[in-house]
Amino acid sequence: MTNYTHDTVSTQFVEANGIRFAYRRFGKPGSVPIVMNIHFRGTMDHWDPAVTDGLALQREVILFDNAGIGASSGVTPANIPGMATDAITFMTALGVGKADLLGYSIGGKVAQEIAVQAPDLVRKLVLVGTGPRGADTAASRSAEIFSATYDPPEHLWIAAHFLPNAAGREAGLKYLERKFRRRDRSPEVSEASAAAQYAAIVKSNEKSDGVWDYLATIHHPVLVVDGSNDRIIPTVNGFILQQHLPNAQLIIYPDSSHGPFYQYPDLFLAHTNLFLDGECRT
Repeated sequence: MTNYTHDTVSTQFVEANGIRFAYRRFGKPGSVPIVMNIHFRGTMDHWDPAVTDGLALQREVILFDNAGIGASSGVTPANIPGMATDAITFMTALGVGKADLLGYSIGGKVAQEIAVQAPDLVRKLVLVGTGPRGADTAASRSAEIFSATYDPPEHLWIAAHFLPNAAGREAGLKYLERKFRRRDRSPEVSEASAAAQYAAIVKSNEKSDGVWDYLATIHHPVLVVDGSNDRIIPTVNGFILQQHLPNAQLIIYPDSSHGPFYQYPDLFLAHTNLFLDGECRT
C-alpha cells in the first residue's frame, strides 16, 4: 500500500498522440487498477476523496484529465467515441494492460465506449448516474440546474449531485468540504471544452432505431449504480442499461439524485468492492 492519498499524491504527466495527459495514481500496487472517468465539467479534483481513498485501500486508483480537460493539453472531442479513443490512448501510454473502469455521468458513457472500442483492455465496469446512447432525458433537470446562478458558485455541485432537501444539502456540504481539501488543483474546465462535452452529450442522446443494440456487445461484468431520483440523467436509464447489458446488475440508493455514491460513500464502497473482487462470469 502506498502512503499517498487523494489529497497528497502528486500530479504526473504522460504524452501520447500529441496530448500531454495529467494524471494521479495511488493505492495498492500490483492490483488491477481502476481508471476513473469523470462527469461533465469535471476534473480529477471533482472526485470525492471518500470514494477514491476508499477504493485505494484495496486497489490502485488512476485519476486523469482527458484531452482538453483540466491540466491536460489537447482538444476535447465533441463526441463520446472520440473521448473514449483519447482515454484508451492515455491508458495505453501508461502501460495499463487490463483495468476496471468507473464512469460517472458523461464518464459512464465514455466507459461504455472504451469497452466497445477496446474490450480486451477492460475487466469490469462500474457505471454511476449515467445512461446508454439514446438516453431517456425527458425528465432531466440538467439545463435548469446548470444554467442557474449559485452563491457561492461551487454550490452548483450540490444542486447537480444531490436532491433539494435537507438530507441532500447536508450530504452536499460534506462532499464540498472533502472535495476542496486538496490545494494544488487542476484548472477548471474551459468554456470551449464544456461546449464540446455538451455537444457530445446531445449527439449521444439522439434517438434512432436500434440505438441500444451496441449494449449487447458489452459482455463484461457491469455494476450500474443510480440514485432513486436522478435529476440529471433520469434513473430509468440505469434500468435500461441493466436490462440490455448481458451481464449487469443494478443498485438504486434511496433519497438520492445524480451523485448517490457521494451521498452514501461507505455503502457504495462495500457494494463496489464486493463486485470488483468477485469472480468474473462470462
